Formats: sequence, structure tokens, C-alpha cells
Amino acid sequence: MKKVELLAPAGNYESFLGAVHAGADAVYLGGEKFGARAYADNFTEEEVCRAIRYAHIYGRKVYLTVNTLVKEREFHDLYSYLLPFYEAGLDGVIIQDLGVFQAVGKWFPALARHASTQMAVTGFRGAEYLKDLGAKRIVPARELSLAEIKEMKKKADIEIETFIHGAICYCYSGQCLFSSVIGGRSGNRGRCAQPCRLPYRISSGFSDDMPGREARLRQKTGKDRYPLSLKDMCTVELLGELIEAGIDSFKIEGRMKSPEYAAGVTGIYRKYIDKYYEDPKNYCVEEEDRKKLESLYIRSEISQGYYYKHNGKDMVSLENPGYTGSDEILLGQIRRTYLEGDFRYPVQMRIKLVKGEETELAVTGGGVNITVKGEKPQEAQKQPLTEEGIRRQLGKCGKTAFYLDGLHISMPGDIFLPVKSINDLRRMALERLEEEIIRKNGFPSPYERKTERLKDEEELYKKDSKHLISSEKKDRKTRIHAFALTKEQCSAAVSCGVERLYVDADLCMDGEWMEKWKDAGGKTAFYLALPYVLRQRDDFYLNRIEALLGESVFEGVLVRNLEELQYMKDRFRKDSAIKIVSDAGLYIWNKEALGVLGKDCGEAYVPLELNIHELKELTDKEGERELAMSVYGRIPMMISANCVAGTMEDCCRKKKGQGLEFAALTDRYGKAFPVYLNCMHCYNVIYNSLPLSLHQNADRIKEAGISTFRLDFTTEGENETKKILRFWTKGEEKLCKDVPYEEYTKGHFKRGAE
Repeated sequence: MKKVELLAPAGNYESFLGAVHAGADAVYLGGEKFGARAYADNFTEEEVCRAIRYAHIYGRKVYLTVNTLVKEREFHDLYSYLLPFYEAGLDGVIIQDLGVFQAVGKWFPALARHASTQMAVTGFRGAEYLKDLGAKRIVPARELSLAEIKEMKKKADIEIETFIHGAICYCYSGQCLFSSVIGGRSGNRGRCAQPCRLPYRISSGFSDDMPGREARLRQKTGKDRYPLSLKDMCTVELLGELIEAGIDSFKIEGRMKSPEYAAGVTGIYRKYIDKYYEDPKNYCVEEEDRKKLESLYIRSEISQGYYYKHNGKDMVSLENPGYTGSDEILLGQIRRTYLEGDFRYPVQMRIKLVKGEETELAVTGGGVNITVKGEKPQEAQKQPLTEEGIRRQLGKCGKTAFYLDGLHISMPGDIFLPVKSINDLRRMALERLEEEIIRKNGFPSPYERKTERLKDEEELYKKDSKHLISSEKKDRKTRIHAFALTKEQCSAAVSCGVERLYVDADLCMDGEWMEKWKDAGGKTAFYLALPYVLRQRDDFYLNRIEALLGESVFEGVLVRNLEELQYMKDRFRKDSAIKIVSDAGLYIWNKEALGVLGKDCGEAYVPLELNIHELKELTDKEGERELAMSVYGRIPMMISANCVAGTMEDCCRKKKGQGLEFAALTDRYGKAFPVYLNCMHCYNVIYNSLPLSLHQNADRIKEAGISTFRLDFTTEGENETKKILRFWTKGEEKLCKDVPYEEYTKGHFKRGAE
């Protein structure tokens, strides 16, 4: 059996050393750009290269996090940023952005690409999509069960890396806009302000169709609690089951945490991984080690994550999300053991100094022997070399991975050699020894990856235009499309004659309603809007979707994740009559990402975090490509496997026949956030307290090259839906007059995300 990799975090160079010394097989770290932990110390270019060399000497790997979304204007920095790390022997890059993923594959084909958990891969189809793009490894969504991970491993046949310890986000990673929308600090840019760790009151219902659009909440409890704060994960008890599942890499969370945390947690998991392989039948965890893990910067309580639970109250730190502190005595022990000890290799040296002959220095260490030659000694005139002086100079190993453990000197007669020559010889020998050890450990030499630096940037960033979204010119007429979450909203949209209606696919499971719906169209084109998340249990659902698309009612489908995109791509190619549209959550922050999605999608929605200037950068000056944009509606800020109703023991699935259900979260300032409880797929969508509305900016959006606008309806009733639709379709010259809602937000239209 191939032994599982233990992957440890490092927020700075000291944490890196602690993780390596504690037994990590690989370390993941971030440089000064493009990493999802912008507030960690992170590594300078010199430190990353030094870490790679150090790790390879000890037979360990280094993975660099490039796991943020990259704006078009930043893309030109990416190649020069990665090049020195690639040449230093970097083992892999962890990536979120589809454009970055494709570009790195073109620039550095020998560099392993790992799909970050920020890509929210929830099944084998999403893994297959990324494998086709060249992924070596998938870090799936943390919400997956062990059974789902096994299926992904078996069907996609790709390396799988999963988290085994540390903090867990409430939202599917990469699908959280909460911090971004509320405070401008985007989790997709590594700047999350963690609003999930704040207190909220939970309501059992939400209504916003009253005069003044004031939320009227039927409070279930007036007490502030922490329903979005998940307990930290600790799976040391489950290691045997995870190993047997065929997972390739076990990942510890914690790049924002201390060197003692990184080393201490790594050391304990190293111990128990090895223990399982040695004697799987008698595997057990000592109580002392369990307590140590709980004493190392853990929140007030721990859980085993999602491996055997889909959600539940016992996964949430309802009363106290804060850290309880760490055991200072334990931290001191860890520091002495892993951070202050001497972990260098002992080396033996033999030096031969003969007048008139090249000096020879032979070094043995790490299972490798090397010999280097240097300057010829001369006959001593005044101060001959002494054995003590030679030993002193050869023993100065400095910051290398070695220390002098034995020295044999062959020096007949009185001779002279400059001290600088001895130092140069030692330096040359230890560098050669490092290189040979690195080769012996199976890694490329730092000189093997030296590439000819690409000078022509225009050629470097040239796009494959045939795969970009629709290349034919558009007439720039405003197109109003709508998304409907309820049957009443569908009726309102059809009666108002919208050009295209995206119908929530869950509604279409109602066969009787669908029969009536077939004759309701008129001039409206119908598209199916698929769920935000699809999991293993949804295969029956996909079969139903495929059957619906085979009928004449629907002309296309809105996909919201890679799982759906791969499924639709397999069944409805671009030459099919069924059109595939990618939603805003399949992020297009740069033209390279636009090109990736353009291979399979005929249309694409732009992200919700870009400002107007960044949107312009995505469109050609000639205005040849048609992108679409959501201009009205509540922004989905979180998609979660956990359920606020279930947390309050008020699960809607137990209320048969209830239909569409909303709850609400109220924050410290009295703002109410609607929570859509999707019981068919068992996930929640937490929406913003106010709707987005860009009616004042319609002209500027069109000038940027986007003329397809979508209105998203969630909590609105039928009458309110009609009012809003009529407002948006009454003519652009009247847009901004008689706005049918008092409060709204412009989202990121002006400010953008950091």
C-alpha cells in the first residue's frame, strides 16, 4: 500500500522548519502574492526558494498556494512570480482560478497542478473536468462524506487530498461572499473577515413584501448565538478508515497559526499514521495525545467534520466560537523538540593538501559521497596551515543542512593556502552534496529547470480566441432575463413577457405543474437553473433534468458548479440545441478563465465581486463578446451544507408539504438575512439583507460591453415580482424613476473586492 502523504501548513519560515522536523511529508505555504491567507506572515521569494531546497534535502515536498481569483490586470505578474519557484524545483501549485490553472499548465508543463478546495468540487464529475484540464490532484469540498470521497477516487482515478484537522468554514469554500459583500474583504482574495464567527439571532420565517420592505421576523429565540461557527475538526481517531479509503494526502489546516501549532499537530498525526501502518488491528489513540491536540489552539469544542455527518447541531459552536487558548507548557515542549533542536545531517570530510597539486576535499553525508578540487597549495614561507585552522574553516557549515562530524587531514610538509580558498572549497563541496542528496531523493536539481525566460509578453499571454465566449458581434440591445425561485414568480415573469426565464429546476420536479407550464410560454424562452450544489445522492435528479431537457419546453440550462458543467458537457455538446450558460459562481475574473469556460458554455455571467473597471477589462474594445450580468436581486452570500433550521432543531424535512421555506439570521445591527432552506438537496443559501440594484448604472454597464441583464427573484411575492419586472422593462429613459423598492445596494459595482 502506498503510504499516505502528511501535508502540513506553514505561515512563515519557522513554521515550515517545525513542520518538516515534526515529520511532514510535504508543506504548503504562500508567497507574497496570490495566496488565500493574505494576513499570514507568508514567505519572501528567497524564503520560498530556500524552503524548497531544504525540504528536498530532507526528502519532503513543497506546494505553493496560488489559491485566489486573479484579476485581468494582475495576470501579467503571474508568470514572473512563479518562474523562480519553478526553477528552484517547486513540487506543485494549489490553484483556485480556472484561468490560472490553464496558464500554469501552458507555462510550466512539468509543474503539478492541484485543484484547491476553493473550487468546491463535490463529485467525481467535477474531478473529471479538472483532470481533463491537467489536474494531478483534487482537494474536494470539505463537506463531502467518506463514501463520496471514495466514489470520486474510484471513478475519476486521480489523487485526492482531504483535510484532517483544523478550522472548517461554514460555507462551501470558494462560494462565500459574506465578508466581501458586507465589508469588502473577499475570501476569494484571502482577506476573509470571518462574519461566520459573529453572533446572530435565528428566526423561523422571513417576509419582505410589507410596506416599506421592512423585515418582520417571527423570532424563535431572542438570544444571540453563533449558528455559523463550526467546531474545529480533529480526525485522529478516524485515520485508519481514511487511509483505507485510498486518500492520497492528509492536510492539516493552519497557515494563520503559530509554529508550535504546525509542529505539534504534525508530530502527533505523524505518530499515529505510522502507528496504523505498523499495526492496523490494534490502532488506538492515547488519551494524552488527544488532550494535546485539544490544547493546541483549538476552539472550545471539536468534531470529526463531515466524513460521517451531513450536518447537525453537534457540529456547531453555538455558545462560544472563540479560542480557549493554548497550553504554554506544551508549547514550550514543542518548541524545544522541533524548533530549537539540531536537525542537520552529520558529514565526514577528508581533505588532501599537497604542494603543487589540486586540493581535494571529499565529503560523505546523507548516503552520498562527493569530491571537489580546488587551488594548488604552495610551500609555506611564514605561516603554514595548521590542522586546527583547517578544522575551524571546514567546520563553518553556516545555514546549510550539515555539521562537521569527522575530519581526516592529509597534509605532508609545511604548506600555505589562503583561508578564502578553503572556504570556497567547503562551500562548493556542501552545495554539490546538497544537489546529489536532492537527486537521490528523486527531486530535480535546482539547475535542471532553468528555462529560457520568455521575453515576448504579447506571445506569452496570447489567448486562444476560438474558445472565448461568442465571437459574433451583438447589436447591444438591452435584454432582460429573469430567474424565478417560486411558481408565483414564474407566473409573474411570463405574464410580463420577459425574453428569457431561468426556472429553478427544483420546481420542475412537480410533474403536474410542468404539464400546465408547457403551454404557458408565449414569447418567453425557458432555461433550467440547476442547484448551487450537487452531491452523490443527486444522480436521480440529474436523470430527471436530462429528461426535461429532452422535451421541447427548455432551450438551455444554467450551470452553477463544475459537477453540473461536466454532466451537461458530456450530454449536450456545444453543437447541441441545448445551450449551456455558466453562472456567476463559476468565476471569470480574467480572459484566460473566460477562455476555459468558453470551450463548453455559449454564454457566461460575470462575477459579483468585480467593479465596473474590472468588468471592462474582460470585454474586447470592439465589443465582440457577449457576457451577462445580474443587475437585480439578493446576492447569495453563503451556500452551506449545514442548516440553520436543523441547528435549531426545526428541520423543514420533518414538515411534510411545507414547500418553499425561508428562515432569517439577524445580526448585531438588526439586519435580517434571508436563509433559503433547500431541503431537496439539503443545503442553505444565505442571502444579503438588501437586494442588489444597478438600475442607475445600466448605461455604464452597456458601455462596458454587457447588455444582457438578469433579475433574480428570491423572497419576492407575485405582485412585487411584476412591479420590479415592469420597472426594468419600461424603457431605459425612464429607468431610475419610481423605483419599486426603498432600500438596495450597488454591491461591488464601484468598490470591487480588495
